[in-house]
Amino acid sequence: MQLFLLKVTMRILVTNDDGIQSPGITALAKALAGVGEVWVVAPDRERTAVAHAVTLHKPLRVHELGTRVFSVNGTPVDCVNLALLKIMPAPPALVLSGINKGVNLGDDVMYSGTVSAAMEGTILGVPSVAVSQEGGEAFQFSVGALYATRIARLILRQGLPEETLLNVNIPNRSRRGIKGARVTGLSRRRFENPIVEKLDPHGRKYYWIAGKRISWSRSKDADHEAIEEGFVSITPIRLDTTHYEALDQFRAWEPIITRGTMKSSALRSPAGSRKRVTL
Repeated sequence: MQLFLLKVTMRILVTNDDGIQSPGITALAKALAGVGEVWVVAPDRERTAVAHAVTLHKPLRVHELGTRVFSVNGTPVDCVNLALLKIMPAPPALVLSGINKGVNLGDDVMYSGTVSAAMEGTILGVPSVAVSQEGGEAFQFSVGALYATRIARLILRQGLPEETLLNVNIPNRSRRGIKGARVTGLSRRRFENPIVEKLDPHGRKYYWIAGKRISWSRSKDADHEAIEEGFVSITPIRLDTTHYEALDQFRAWEPIITRGTMKSSALRSPAGSRKRVTL
């Protein structure tokens, strides 16, 4: 009796927000080629800081640039939707977004197209990771790709918790200079002069949303501290952002909002007299 073993194709989707021409996505796709069948679907140009934007005001165009390589005239979230629902023959086992030029730490995840692409993959039921690389004029994408590949292999073996994605940041160090990996939480950033006002040649005002980061808070297991100390930062992020610990506090509002009045025991006038107050 002869046995035939079927080889299961492990498909991996790679996307980003820096655009299809970014060296970061090239390095990531090349590194993952040893893990599975890589599909690249990315914006046709840079789409930094578009967050979870979806294109609704114009048609989307897909251009095939090579074998399993496509560009889209849309956002990172558009790319993930099209890849999973139209372009790929079957859903991938994993989505990786990156490698982004610059870190996505703390509050950055709220604005990041890199993180939003991974979030969209998670919404669609595929384990997903956002990968960002610290750097200046140059980026050591080979180092970022190495750690992204290690994380990808782990996820393919062990999976991720439901409705959870990973936000990975790589410090700007050589492979030998990185001290290891650290699981972290999101920091809170503070900026100096976040709005820059200038004048054009006609004397009219215009603005840049910019500013210099001056401090961080939320220091417990903070992602920014891990990067500063030379560790790869790995932050698990949940889709459900409900503040469950505060539910009971706000449930006390339900009857007040329903009736439109508040009992005197809940609210008193400055003189201390009891009366019903209409909200």
